[in-house]
Amino acid sequence: MLSKTPKDCEQFAINVEARGKPELARAARRRAIELRALEHNAHSDPEREALEAVYAYERVLSENAGKKIKATRTWQMIKRYGLILAVEHVVSRRKEAKGYFSGEAAERSRARLRELTNLLDETAC
Repeated sequence: MLSKTPKDCEQFAINVEARGKPELARAARRRAIELRALEHNAHSDPEREALEAVYAYERVLSENAGKKIKATRTWQMIKRYGLILAVEHVVSRRKEAKGYFSGEAAERSRARLRELTNLLDETAC
């Protein structure tokens, strides 16, 4: 797959899905999400993965609605608090917000945040 932009990846996914290759379409959609996250110039793996999670969330919302849906409140929170604090807020809620991250994704995010916090603590000497 030589797709260089998220739009190219999405088009490739549509084309290969029409030819009966759902696994290749799924890989192209994953790559589109990765490329969208990379456009933000994340400074760490946890930031990049958090962005990928937001874009994947938007993809699911859009697929379920049959039209393009933005995670507006999530992006507002990211703009207001920054990416890491926004994700920390979302995954630290006692009650899981509808449509946010799965329990598994939340636990993975918590683990990554702990790693990042430990790394920051080590370098703050």
